Amino acid sequence: MRNVYLCIPKAVGIPYRLGREETMGLILAVLQAASLGAANYAVDVPMVVPEGAPSFADEFRGGTVDAHTWRFDTSRNAVGWFNNERQYYARDRSANARIEEGALVIEARHERATRSRFRDAGGQDYTSAKLVSRQPLGYGFFEIRAKLPCGRGAWPAIWLLPSSGSWPDRGEIDVMEMVGWDPNVIHATLHSGTFNHRLGTQRGAERHMPTSCTAYHRYQLDWRPGAITIGVDGHGYMRVAQPPAPDHGAWPFTRPYNLILNVAIGGDWGGQKGIDDAAFPQAMRIDYVRYWKAQ
Repeated sequence: MRNVYLCIPKAVGIPYRLGREETMGLILAVLQAASLGAANYAVDVPMVVPEGAPSFADEFRGGTVDAHTWRFDTSRNAVGWFNNERQYYARDRSANARIEEGALVIEARHERATRSRFRDAGGQDYTSAKLVSRQPLGYGFFEIRAKLPCGRGAWPAIWLLPSSGSWPDRGEIDVMEMVGWDPNVIHATLHSGTFNHRLGTQRGAERHMPTSCTAYHRYQLDWRPGAITIGVDGHGYMRVAQPPAPDHGAWPFTRPYNLILNVAIGGDWGGQKGIDDAAFPQAMRIDYVRYWKAQ
């Protein structure tokens, strides 16, 4: 990289001597502020896994999903899930969430969810599972090694939300999303009050991944006070910088969030090209979840 010289007026109140990370974060903030509403925050930077043991991890070596580590979110089964999604999320049902050969398997199935089978069913035609970490996780480095489902209509995601607050003001970090009708592309996105898909201002980037459904890949998040970088297999492909001035509408990412693993079916995005019922069951397999808390 060539040297970058940044001229900052003294009246701004920013010290002249900035470290590399602070300088790059400030440059990104200035450039991104000039393109308010732009969706593409693509970069090409290295993602370096921290040394030492993770602060939090699940290697999925037990016989069942660890109830002390994860909870099942079934809160909207009866009334329907957001984005017009069409799945029923089962609670602690091995057909939809299980440990198999050292990996967490979240399996979406084409089967009717009736009240006779599930007390909180909403008449959905598909079942799946949504796991949420019981422990909120904040600034640090996340790595989730996963293999994704490819069926048209499947919508796997690895993402984070805080435990309280209203969306989109509370913020959302999408480490990985993929829609089955476009299985060779993965997406990283941030949502906030100012930047979200309802307004068409969400901040994100995408990466071509021709083996996302046939091989495991390491989906990574480097979350720092000054910037959020998302990547895969050691290559960061999206970065968004924190604004120079406090702005909760643009940057609510200042408190710990819960990690979420799920496979949705259909919906406004996942179901744009319909659902191939013959392709089910479809499963996301997760080899491990690891998190290193920022020092």
